[in-house]
Amino acid sequence: MFRRRKKIIVSIIVSLTIIGSTLYALADRYLIEHVEIRIDSGSAAASKETSIPSSASPAQWDDWNYKDDNQTVSIKKVQTGSGADTITYYVADVEFNNQTNLLTAFAKNAFGTNITENTSEIAATNNAVLAINGDYYGFRNDGVIIRNGTIYRNEPARDGFALFKNGSLQGYSEEQTSADDLLAEGATNTFSFGPILVDDGKIAGDFSSVRIDKNFGNRSIQEANPRTGIGMITPNHFVFVVVDGRNTGYSRGMTLTEFADLFKELGATEAYNLDGGGSSTMVFMDRVVNTPSSHGSERGVSDIIYIPKS
Repeated sequence: MFRRRKKIIVSIIVSLTIIGSTLYALADRYLIEHVEIRIDSGSAAASKETSIPSSASPAQWDDWNYKDDNQTVSIKKVQTGSGADTITYYVADVEFNNQTNLLTAFAKNAFGTNITENTSEIAATNNAVLAINGDYYGFRNDGVIIRNGTIYRNEPARDGFALFKNGSLQGYSEEQTSADDLLAEGATNTFSFGPILVDDGKIAGDFSSVRIDKNFGNRSIQEANPRTGIGMITPNHFVFVVVDGRNTGYSRGMTLTEFADLFKELGATEAYNLDGGGSSTMVFMDRVVNTPSSHGSERGVSDIIYIPKS
């Protein structure tokens, strides 16, 4: 009898140990913050961005527009369809006169996994005129992540998107173009999500089965969902698009095919899909202009793309 009880107790202890180890591993992967050290690069300094001089005349703005000496931002809300097929989205048209003033920022000003803040919080910290959520690099540990001229991660995995000092955006293969080559060409920021939606003025491909992450449980992201994307019409002329979704009668979201078609209709010659779903958020002058789908409020993200106030 004693030996039997002992075996049962040992079995229970082993089971609890396994469960505890599993729970910790899950928490470590998805919940516990891990600050990572950036990767130094000899060529990184050459691509670091410089700050834009303050405007000589005061900026002017209202609820949907902003203008100063260097940048003009105009946002419009668009609603199409009806009933269950209604789609609501927001387009921010951005033009720079002299120098690209498109920057990125990390949640809590720290690079790493599971470090998150709401898009509006990161935007406020960085005095942003306009901000959208980025690629949520912190959910994964691969990809090529260059931010404001510094390499933070160099683990090629998918098609990326790069912003260059001359105000152009371009899709590229992380596995075919090195981070150092990107810096040498003048890249200041890269994003690792995807897919590329528009390439050289043409729809980039077939989006019927797209998987961004290869870890267990991930599926195709083609179906109708909230979306965030960025496109270039010409150098220094960009469009940011945020699509609401998962809200019947207000907005069902867009498929990737619809999203690519929208960017092409807007005149984008290059466009890229960023993190969507509950992350999709657009902030303008400290106001969240869209309706995020994460239980009616924002979901924390690891990074934003933004335009600072001059």
